[in-house]
Amino acid sequence: MERMSPQPLSAILTDIVETDRDHLTLADLTARFGGRAIGALLFVLGLACTLPLPPGATTIFGLPLLALAAQLALGATQPWLPERVKAREIPAAKLRSGLARAIPWLRRVEAVSRPRLAGMFSPLGQRLIGGVCTLLAVVLILPIPLGNMLPALAVSTLSFSLIQRDGLIAILGHAAAVASAGVLALAGHIIVRALQQAWALVAAA
Repeated sequence: MERMSPQPLSAILTDIVETDRDHLTLADLTARFGGRAIGALLFVLGLACTLPLPPGATTIFGLPLLALAAQLALGATQPWLPERVKAREIPAAKLRSGLARAIPWLRRVEAVSRPRLAGMFSPLGQRLIGGVCTLLAVVLILPIPLGNMLPALAVSTLSFSLIQRDGLIAILGHAAAVASAGVLALAGHIIVRALQQAWALVAAA
């Protein structure tokens, strides 16, 4: 009997977009994603952090993202979250809006994506992805103005590569993570220099 291919991530996300429920929970999403739940949840939570959200809202997504990424770094293949966290409601309208914009792009990538560079997903490679996503999740939790987009995209790219087993996408995700670190380091340097100059002006007055 021929083994059926798993349902594409874009198809599962389309089902979520078409739901008429006002709220979804992480437990709902975990059930929908099945055996690929840890990668798919990281993808969705990372994508959610790219949305225009009110201050502090990224923490709602960032904390479970941090927990899942840390589990991946420790070698987990299935997610574990406290029942209270799994039962937390996510505004479905906002999530559907973000997913609806992402799905057409996701389908294009799925059309050309294929398993390759398998070494990127060895046990060590998966732990590395988890470790990088853990560091990025810490950044996403911090209240850094306009500092979420690139780290969140890096998380989504790395987690998507994990689902697809596409090493080329994993390389792009790692590159995005390095770029995130560079941008944050540059922004931090500029802020420190500005504060030093402001302090010098105050001291000279």
